[in-house]
Amino acid sequence: MALFRSGLLVLTTPLASLAPRLAPILTSAARLVNHTLYVHLQPGMSLEGPAQPQSSPVHATFEVLDFITHLYAGANMHTNLDIRILLTNIRTKNTFLPPPASSVQNLAHPPEVVLTDFQTLDGSQYNPVKQQLERYATSCYSCCPQLSSVLLYPDYEHGEPPVEPPVDPLPSTIRPSYPVARSPKQPVRGYSRGALGGTFDRLHNAHKVLLSVACILAQEQLVVGVADKDLLKSKLLPELLQPYTERVEHLSEFLVDIKPSLTFDIIPLLDPYGPAGSDPSLEFLVVSEETYRGGMAVNRFRLENVTPGGDWQREWMGMGKAVVGGLLEMYHDPRGEKRGLKVVERGKEELVPRLSSEASSTSGGLEELALYQIQLLKDLNHKENEEDKVSSSSFRQRMLGKLLRPPHETARSPCPLLCLCHLDILLKDGTINRKILGSRVFGNKKQLKMLTDIMWPIIAKLAREEMDLAVAEGKRVCVIEAAMLLEAGWQNMVHEVWTIVIPETEAVRRIVQRDGLSEAAAQSRLQSQMSGQQLVDQSHVVLSTLWEPHITQRQVEEAWALLQKRIH
Repeated sequence: MALFRSGLLVLTTPLASLAPRLAPILTSAARLVNHTLYVHLQPGMSLEGPAQPQSSPVHATFEVLDFITHLYAGANMHTNLDIRILLTNIRTKNTFLPPPASSVQNLAHPPEVVLTDFQTLDGSQYNPVKQQLERYATSCYSCCPQLSSVLLYPDYEHGEPPVEPPVDPLPSTIRPSYPVARSPKQPVRGYSRGALGGTFDRLHNAHKVLLSVACILAQEQLVVGVADKDLLKSKLLPELLQPYTERVEHLSEFLVDIKPSLTFDIIPLLDPYGPAGSDPSLEFLVVSEETYRGGMAVNRFRLENVTPGGDWQREWMGMGKAVVGGLLEMYHDPRGEKRGLKVVERGKEELVPRLSSEASSTSGGLEELALYQIQLLKDLNHKENEEDKVSSSSFRQRMLGKLLRPPHETARSPCPLLCLCHLDILLKDGTINRKILGSRVFGNKKQLKMLTDIMWPIIAKLAREEMDLAVAEGKRVCVIEAAMLLEAGWQNMVHEVWTIVIPETEAVRRIVQRDGLSEAAAQSRLQSQMSGQQLVDQSHVVLSTLWEPHITQRQVEEAWALLQKRIH
């Protein structure tokens, strides 16, 4: 069957019975949809009655939150799919209002096919049921005009379904901070405003769990802090982090897709507390197992460090109106829907006090935030040097050795070439005292330029002669190892630039150990070269020697194998 780029999966089975069937359902859906799969929960809905089914509110219970976590955990098996659970009809007990009449929610990727787990009596693709399904989908969401429909059962299950739901409920994955024993059917409390923060690099399913729980809890506004600048320095392979604007773009689309009724403040997170430490309007904070201690620290900060008289808004730079080339209160997308989104661009914040007169007059600390702790998702496919949880750092590690951008179409040599540059100093044949030369030119830009103006043209000429000789000998690939390749402007000589990156602290340690220099001298040497980020921005393939030699060896072998596929 032909693949669809986007689809809507309507799940009608009660959640307790649906959980054990979820894996085969997602597998069946992944055979039909290859990019974006929206999921709509409507447990207990029938598509065989005479009346057209309508979307009805689903009580937000801890069973629902656990099921959402379970579904996103299962989605990790389908890396080609961007799965998004839609939350418009999931309501907390204090906001259990009927949905607006004739409201159709726009989606960033209108579904081309609607799928369901609903089971007909004879297990057939019964046309009236499919018609009901299509009408239901189009009454809830903006779909493609030529919408197709597929009943997944019995594709995902053979034999009779179990009559009774399993005895054991889904494991608890959400822990509220208040000391109350929670049960699966316990309603989840709603709040007006809340917050969460993170790096949100390469938005993955663990991010989606945190964001979904926060969206269910929040009824009016959700503040999302996106780590930037100093908070990124300690990240693994920071050179491979997506730019702030790109991370915000993906985050914004996801949030507005899953719950467009909320207003989202997406702001740069520049310190560990962010707005959660000082905004009196916030009521809850969603954290992970790893960041729970940070959430407790935020609450201590709120109690102890807020100044009287409404000065809280000056303690964190990111609060205020959203500016992206001008004041932007709401986000308008090409489909014409006005969506509640507010994005703060770095360095362009306009501080706007939000305290009421009552809050301004207080002199004590702020109330503690309700903390909701989310269990980490396990990564069953992690490698030995990767974390055992679903994490962005593992995704960045898996980028090592892979082609990041298309190769240069032409190079001066007729044979495929690549160049290897790294953060260490250019090696010579031993005739030059590198230590003495380095002490004279590194840190002195004028003398360094004099040296490079002499040496780089000579080295380039020698490299071209070697490449010509390799072509004459029938070689298919030439590798040029040149630490200063990009600074010398030699990238036009090759098809691909491969770069090796390590953290600056590790580079300094290696220079000190290898050359016997002081840390200051090693730092000066590094500062005379391009930064790791500048190298990565101009490279096609990135490797890292941060781990054990056998891991580096595996990276290189995998990268070389991919190169062979590209040139044959």
